Formats: sequence, C-alpha cells, structure tokens
Amino acid sequence: MTLRRLTLIVGIALFFLVVAPLGEPTRLQAESPARVEIGTFSAATPDGPWPNGWKPLTFPKISQHTTYRLVKDGDRVAVKAASQASSSGLTKEILIDPKEYPIIQWQWKVSNILKAGDVAKKEGDDYPARIYVTFQYDSQKVGLFGKAKYEAAKLIYGQYPPLGAINYIWESHAPVGTSVPNPFTDQVQMIVVDSGSTKLNTWITEERNVYEDYKRAFGQDPPMISGVAIMTDTDNTGESAEAYYGDIAFKKRVE
Repeated sequence: MTLRRLTLIVGIALFFLVVAPLGEPTRLQAESPARVEIGTFSAATPDGPWPNGWKPLTFPKISQHTTYRLVKDGDRVAVKAASQASSSGLTKEILIDPKEYPIIQWQWKVSNILKAGDVAKKEGDDYPARIYVTFQYDSQKVGLFGKAKYEAAKLIYGQYPPLGAINYIWESHAPVGTSVPNPFTDQVQMIVVDSGSTKLNTWITEERNVYEDYKRAFGQDPPMISGVAIMTDTDNTGESAEAYYGDIAFKKRVE
C-alpha cells in the first residue's frame, strides 16, 4: 500500500493525517447561518496567503506538483492551478452536517481539457478541475471487516480516515451527469458536472446536492462532511492543464 494511492484511493482520505497537523476542523457557528463560506478566495490578496485554513496537499510519491496561486482574473481574485504531468491540491478541514447544509456551490473556469482523460480508466484518472467532498468515519455505517480496517488506520495515523468521498469533476469526454466509482476504489464516487470544450475559458457557477449525491452513490444517508479539496492533476496522462477556482460555500436547501 503506497502513500501515493492510499491518499487518492480514499478520496484524499488521509490528507489531514499525512499533510496537515492534527487539530479541530472548522465548525459552524451557533446561529446556523443560511450559507457557510468555505473558500472565500475572492476576498484574498493576489499572491497573498491562503484564506480560511486552506493548506497545500502533496503526495510523498509524486515529486512533480501542481502549482496554485491567488491571482487577479478580470474583476475577481481566484485560485489559478497549473499542472504539467503533476499532482497536488489544496485542502480544508471542516465539519458540516449535510442534512442541514446539503447544497455545495462553487465557481470554476478551465482553459483546456485532457486528450487522454477517461473517468473509467486508471490511466485516465486526471482532470483539469475537481472538487472533493470527504465524509467523516461513522462506525455504524460499516461492517466488522470495515471497522477492522479503520481501526488499523487509526493505530497508524492517530485518527480515522474519512468514510468516503464525492468527487465533482470536469471530464474530457464523458457526458454531464455520468456518475461512476473511481477506477481505483468504490469509496470515491466520480460525478461529471462539466465536460468537453464547449465552456472553456468561461466562469461557471455550479451547485450540487451533496446529501442526495451521497445517498445515490452509497445507498445510505451520509455522515458529517469532514473536508473539501480542490485539485488539478495530470500525473497519469502526462498532459498539461490550467484551471481557476472561485469561492466555495455550503447552503441550506431552498424550500
């Protein structure tokens, strides 16, 4: 079991354990606002520090890293990601109840798609843009064998890795709406939100119901959301990609 694929296989399951120091995740305020900002990149300073507890994520077995910068793009500040046969990301620990805040909203813009990208193949498991949502381990949602694996991971890393992940992606060829397990593991569900080159170089605002996506993917109600990550990677295909990420937030369901 390599650290490289251990992190990816569990949907960046160990990204807090391997990269970030242990500590309390960002929690919601007592007044329960209608919207919880996760990544307020638009309020940051170009080339300034990462806001709101965002941290770099690198993989020990991957020497070539995607670069991330806060840049001015038109009238907004956003994260610019540039990947050249590389892989790394940015992550943030959170603790959010998906029953109360089921809607994730984000903005992104992609400059190019990948010729060899393929959501169904290990060698095509690269994307110009992706948003990870990880879910906290809950012993009541796994069997005895699963509990044993998580207990073993806790002995090694000091805390439980997340139970699973939803991965919202900009795919190269698969149609929007495609939803399949990651080719490396069925603990990560890949959902194609945008696809192809029609919307390249255009800012797009996306919304997904994380609660319902998790239920459809895993057949049960989700546990608490434990983290969010952004990632542009091309290490499997050996290609190059450029993308921009805007603000990320969770919202209550609008009745």
